[in-house]
Amino acid sequence: MRFARIDQSPVARWWWTVDRWSLAALFILIGFGVIMSLAASPAVAERIGYDGMHFVRRYLAVLPVTIGVMWLISLQTPRTVRRIAVIGFAISMVLLALTFVVGTDIKGARRWIDFPLVALQPSEFVKPCFAIVAAWLFCEQKERRGFPGNLIAGALLLLIVGMLIGQPDVGMAVIVTAVWLGQFYLAGLRLYWLVLFGLGSAGGMFAAYEWSAHVRVRIDHFFAPVADGGYQVNRSLEAFANGGLWGRGPGEGTIKYVLPDAHADFVFAVAGEELGLVVCLVLVGLFTFVVLRGFARLRQENSLFVLLSAAGLLIQFGLQAVINMASTLHLMPTKGMTLPFLSYGGSSMLSLGLAMGMLLALTRRRLAGSAL
Repeated sequence: MRFARIDQSPVARWWWTVDRWSLAALFILIGFGVIMSLAASPAVAERIGYDGMHFVRRYLAVLPVTIGVMWLISLQTPRTVRRIAVIGFAISMVLLALTFVVGTDIKGARRWIDFPLVALQPSEFVKPCFAIVAAWLFCEQKERRGFPGNLIAGALLLLIVGMLIGQPDVGMAVIVTAVWLGQFYLAGLRLYWLVLFGLGSAGGMFAAYEWSAHVRVRIDHFFAPVADGGYQVNRSLEAFANGGLWGRGPGEGTIKYVLPDAHADFVFAVAGEELGLVVCLVLVGLFTFVVLRGFARLRQENSLFVLLSAAGLLIQFGLQAVINMASTLHLMPTKGMTLPFLSYGGSSMLSLGLAMGMLLALTRRRLAGSAL
């Protein structure tokens, strides 16, 4: 792309102000996602009775829409990003509530709503939109005397977490809570309150273990991977052992033929077997680069709203990647969390396009006073 610096068209202004390093890292991750879709999806599709390219076609159909959403959102100003987030949050919350009425039950969880052409997981869209809404409420608390922004943000968090646990989707509830706490801390939450929130979250997890069979099974299987429920984790570790340093080569792995979620939650295991440790470390480096590069762009940021919003999106992106890879490597209980841009999942891909578009928009270079 070539634009003159005096070109004032929206696309030209976008090109000269967007963080092209982060953009490049995201497109490299998307490229790896295409490779892994071609490598892992056919085996899963054939095992469950579809034709081999079923999941590949669906991934490639969603991909242009994801890139388009990311680009269009990245063109916007922070004020427009906030408006999009508020509208998106309201719609996704309504859809999240509807999962309890018309949601599709898959593996004991009601997280999806079937529409004529696509099945959507509303919680995926609640996640980035709430990060922006919470940042705005924290800022309003600071800037408008008497406005209960912190209280409203806390009430919304409780509502979201309550519905997520009801589905159940504890992993998503953990991410939403962690992002909210991180933003609240940056907004001025005192350390002792953070400790109290941490203790409360630990108590909540203990209660979930005691009262939720879904959570108890996940944790028990983490400590006893030889049981039937540890099958995927055992096969995942076997895949990394098979791959060694350089891997067997794209398409040459065998674990994907027996790993039920090889194209989704355990795609990192397929990467470990076929691409090897070196490429897996490159993937870890790319996720790390996006997060650290984003925070580096925020060091000179004067707008509290932009700082809190972008920080929330970065924490969310990094934490999701860490949870997926740690689960795959048996470093924590499995969470059913996708690996950003690499795992199969239409809702996940679209929400990532929305989130990264917002991040690119918020971290663009702006003139003083233009961040509203």
